[in-house]
Amino acid sequence: MKLGRLNHVGVATPSIADSVAHYRAVMGATVVREAFDLPAQGVRVCFVDAPNCQIELIEPLGADSAIIGFLAKNPLGGQHHVCFEVPDIHEAKAWFEGKGVRVLGEPRIGAHGTPIFFLHPKDMGGVLTEIMESPRQAH
Repeated sequence: MKLGRLNHVGVATPSIADSVAHYRAVMGATVVREAFDLPAQGVRVCFVDAPNCQIELIEPLGADSAIIGFLAKNPLGGQHHVCFEVPDIHEAKAWFEGKGVRVLGEPRIGAHGTPIFFLHPKDMGGVLTEIMESPRQAH
């Protein structure tokens, strides 16, 4: 296995609406996807398209959201994770586990509708890393 394409950079935010306005005004973003809820992960997400990847804006969906702790430490929000694509999520999981990298939970469906899992930041140079199976239409 080798490093796949960078799919997106996850950015936690207390307000998707405020972040979208910022990306439009300051960064010149023109393609902003419709925000939607991911109740299973406790977040609301919105993708901002860039020429080479996307920015995934992540807002808590309720008081028990997984990113509440992150926002408590970073009230303005900030970079939460990076996401790389792999051709087969189960092969990737086995490969990382074989390298001694801690996989956080079992593969589950992510915001792009494909299987994902996360790697522990302490095993990834301090960076929370999402591994995502490449969308089928990209093949």
